[in-house]
Formats: sequence, C-alpha cells, structure tokens
Amino acid sequence: MQSRQPGRLGPVAIAVAATGLVVTWSSGFVGAELAARADGEPITVLMWRFVVLAGVLVAAMLVLRRPWPRRASWLRQGTVAVLNQAAYLLLIFEGVRAGVDGGTAALIAALQPMLVATVAGRVLGERATGWMWAGMVVGLAGVALVVSGAVDGHGAPLWAYALPLAAVLCLGTGTVLQRRWRMHDDLLQTLTMHSIVAGAVFVVVALLRGHAAPPATGDVWFAVLWLVVLSSLGGYVLYVTVTRSHGATFVSTMLYLTPPTTMLWVWLVFGVPVTPLGVAGLAVAATGVAIVLISQRRAQAG
Repeated sequence: MQSRQPGRLGPVAIAVAATGLVVTWSSGFVGAELAARADGEPITVLMWRFVVLAGVLVAAMLVLRRPWPRRASWLRQGTVAVLNQAAYLLLIFEGVRAGVDGGTAALIAALQPMLVATVAGRVLGERATGWMWAGMVVGLAGVALVVSGAVDGHGAPLWAYALPLAAVLCLGTGTVLQRRWRMHDDLLQTLTMHSIVAGAVFVVVALLRGHAAPPATGDVWFAVLWLVVLSSLGGYVLYVTVTRSHGATFVSTMLYLTPPTTMLWVWLVFGVPVTPLGVAGLAVAATGVAIVLISQRRAQAG
C-alpha cells in the first residue's frame, strides 16, 4: 500500500477541492460580465477587487496574529503574484479590449495545460505520459467546441492575439515556479502577499489611466465583491491548494473545465441558453480531463 505524501490531499479531499476550483475559477468570467453590464471600467474593477481583498486579508492577519512573512517570501511570492494575478488578468483584459473576443481568448488560455506539462516535465520532474498528452488534446478539443460559437469571424489585429498568449505564458510560468520553489508560507500569508503585490500593480496602472476612483454604482460594487469572494477567496485559494498538493500539470488540466463551467454559470446568472454544441464540448472536455487524471494516478502507482 502506497503511503500518502506529506501535504498531499486524499482522494475525497482532492475531488472536492478540484471541483470547487473549477466552479469558483469560472465565476471570475461571470464577475467580469457583471462589471461590463454595469459599465464598470475593467482596470477600476480589478484595482478595487484587490484593494478590498488586501484590506480583508491584512485585517485577518492582524486579528489572528499571524507572523508576517520574511523578505525572501515576499520576493518569491511577489514574483508569482505578478505573473499569476497582475500580468495574467491585465493581459487578458487588454486582449479583449484590443478586439480579441472572449471565446478566442478562452481557447488560447486553454493551451496552458500543454505548456505547463511541457515545462513541468523538465523543471519539476512531473512527466506526462502518452495517455496524459492524449487527454490534454481531447480536453482542448472540448474547449474548442464550447467556445466555437463565441468566436468572432471579423478578427482583431494580429498583435492583439499575442496578449492572451502572453497571459497564458505568465500563468503557466507562475504555476511552475510556485510548485518548484515549494514555499512554506501558509494559505493566509500567501494570499495576503499576492493580493498586496497584485493590488499595487493595479493601483499604479489605474492611476496612470485616470481610472482609480471608487466605482460609482452599487452594481459595479456587487461585481467587485463577487470577484473578491468567489474568484479570489474561493478560486485562487483552491488553485494554490491543489497546486501544492497534486502539482502544476494536475491543476492546469482542471482548467480545461473552466469554459464549459462558465457556460453553465452564464445560463444560471444571465439566462443565456446552453447550446447542444456547448453540452457536447463539456462532455468532451470532461473526458479529456478524466483521461489525464486516470493516467496520472496510474503513473504514480507504477
């Protein structure tokens, strides 16, 4: 009988954490849509999302009397925060702002698991088997089916597509570094450092663009709080937890289910009907993820 590695979640716990990750990570796209429908400026929403989040987490650190991390932790966690939070979100938003439609941006973002699997094999020793690569290809095909109806045939300037691609590179790099450095800060310390660093980046950008004023309507504030509670306190906490437990390839593969789950979120929140093509894409993506997870378990057992 194989003993469980320290810090590694058991089968039930990882299933719950991975499911929660997909649901809460997908909620970020709904929050962005809520902000857009309320005419919220994207950089303003991003800035206040992280300002509020940082305030809540700093207060929690003080109330719980948690020790503040040392300089080395700030340097490493700050690097991950810039890559995984600030750069990733800014580049995605800028790509959409430049004319890349949401479906295409989601499809480009779905390349991340393959990128991480390629890098993780060399840097982290998380070797992807042939079946795992096959599962990732199937997962990508499922994502392509889900977003195909949202792809704009008019296209954006060629350079604009480099922005979401750069976002994927940033998130993938940050994920691998987070796993490689094996930082020992607890979740509260980690999220506090990430929110402060990312928030500082967004404050600077918002000030430079003249969009740092607080949101003027309750609807925009609702979108901000949605993002703070579900996407950050839910999605990113689980992203860090699952990465630490099961590795960069595993957590990145779970993100294949983000576009199909977003489709369900949009149906529940906005009443946008789910198409047969979307259901087919969800089934295909889920099949791809299942292939990867089963193959990874067998490789570890062997």
